[in-house]
Amino acid sequence: MTSERESGYVGVYHADGGPIGELRYLVGHMLGTAHCGLCDVTHSWRRKPEWDAMVARLGVPFELRHLNELDDELRAAVAEAGSPAVFARTPSGLELALDAAALDTCGGSVASFEAALHAASADRRG
Repeated sequence: MTSERESGYVGVYHADGGPIGELRYLVGHMLGTAHCGLCDVTHSWRRKPEWDAMVARLGVPFELRHLNELDDELRAAVAEAGSPAVFARTPSGLELALDAAALDTCGGSVASFEAALHAASADRRG
């Protein structure tokens, strides 16, 4: 655990970006072969307005990335934690904030996600 404050967050979807990646996820989601708890929180058919409002309340940047959009640091973090996941950016690097199970627990609710993120932040600070 650390007492360092987050300078931002980055969420990594369990899907590739771009037209082909998003189409593949959409079809898989409809067929029940693809699932991403972070996708459920941030989107329905479009990005949820309550997501944007929550990000504004955080007061720090929140990036969203697809699996095919990761830099080396994020790729290493996802290799260890899996996806989807949310990482806190701290002075010492990326720290896992929410894993796939925690994101699934949110049930697609932005309010539940916000509460889970705040709880994870408080836990990291001890």
